Amino acid sequence: MKASRREWAAMVALGGAGMALTPAKAAEQPQLVHHVFFWLKQPGSQADRDRLIAGLRTLRDIPVIRRLEIGVPASTEKRDVVDSSYDVSELMYFDNAQDQKSYQDHPIHQAFVKACEGLWQKVVVYDMAIVPG
Repeated sequence: MKASRREWAAMVALGGAGMALTPAKAAEQPQLVHHVFFWLKQPGSQADRDRLIAGLRTLRDIPVIRRLEIGVPASTEKRDVVDSSYDVSELMYFDNAQDQKSYQDHPIHQAFVKACEGLWQKVVVYDMAIVPG
């Protein structure tokens, strides 16, 4: 089945799911994005960055997370509008705000915070409700 432009755009926006979205599957797509940026207490520490990334990976076991991506600043063109001062970022997708709240309260998330909070000096969170269409 060939994907329409809208279906193709939805796949790209959600990370290239690898197959065309039918209308039923499009309705099942996550509705809330949770993007977190971490600045390490010891910027440039590979060991601390690796520990934080390992901790973030444990969050994949929380069932309400539809998708989790972990990253570091990309080597892209330096522009005034690009903030690449953070050390590690995580991007999560949830079906709704209640699932995001369940994630916040989940024991795995609480254990992650307890184990890793000593690594970061600053955290900034951007939560976004996906606008349909």
